[in-house]
Amino acid sequence: MKNVLLSADSEIGVFSVPDKVADNLETYCMDFCCDWLHKSPDAAKYRVQMGDTVVVCYSEKDFIEYLNQYICDEPSRLIMPLTDVYSEKDLPKDYIGLPYFNF
Repeated sequence: MKNVLLSADSEIGVFSVPDKVADNLETYCMDFCCDWLHKSPDAAKYRVQMGDTVVVCYSEKDFIEYLNQYICDEPSRLIMPLTDVYSEKDLPKDYIGLPYFNF
């Protein structure tokens, strides 16, 4: 398990994920938000009708749920939120260099 940083235009959180996810974080995140959310019947709860358009509403915690339920045997989890940290430039020094994805 490795630590990564995730956010959804909100505070950045430190999450523990399987090594294969951390080493390919962007790929896993893009598969989740650009493919699975829009196409999988299992993702229907994230799709919301807004006028004539269907949008997806989700957060980084939903990505962790997706990993745990559909992708990995090893459970991913939130380690801690980084209070009042909203961008990479504000990261505490202990977290600089960790894989990061903002949804």
